[in-house]
Amino acid sequence: MKSRNIPLVTAFSMLATLLFLALRLSAQQAAPPAAKQMVPNNPSEHPAPEQPIPYSHKKHLAVGLECKNCHTNPEPGKLMTFPATSKCMECHVTIAKDKPSIQKLATFAKSQQPIPWVRVYTVLPGVAWTHRAHVAAGVKCETCHGPVREMEAMSEVTSVITMYSCLTCHEMNHAKTSCDTCHKN
Repeated sequence: MKSRNIPLVTAFSMLATLLFLALRLSAQQAAPPAAKQMVPNNPSEHPAPEQPIPYSHKKHLAVGLECKNCHTNPEPGKLMTFPATSKCMECHVTIAKDKPSIQKLATFAKSQQPIPWVRVYTVLPGVAWTHRAHVAAGVKCETCHGPVREMEAMSEVTSVITMYSCLTCHEMNHAKTSCDTCHKN
């Protein structure tokens, strides 16, 4: 009796092992490959700078706004702009108009003054860089600026302004890496 059960147990054990391996292999094939992070996180902490008006990208993007709704890229294409106060007031003439920060926004708009935002990412001296080329190449804002959609206050969460980040991203995307790509005489 024992001799009959051993082949049956062995066969069952082999079948279970094959089933386990097949499930594991299919799970590995079904999972998308992890995307390489082109711009690494900033290793040092950079708290969000104090802005003249509190602004939450998280709230505004959650209601359907996109980066391009507020940030344009005028000639020569180097910097993205901050929105005009009139753009903000398109919504805030009725939305949250009783909040002190929106009242401050309305004061800027009434006087036709731009809000003196503090830039979070600044291109370093000696670097000839442009948003225009990167946007045209299909680079998404979050590639360089991090998970803005999740940020209550914008801060420097990536190391995008370092030469290492630029070269790494260019190499990964088969873009030019010669010195004169970014450093002009």
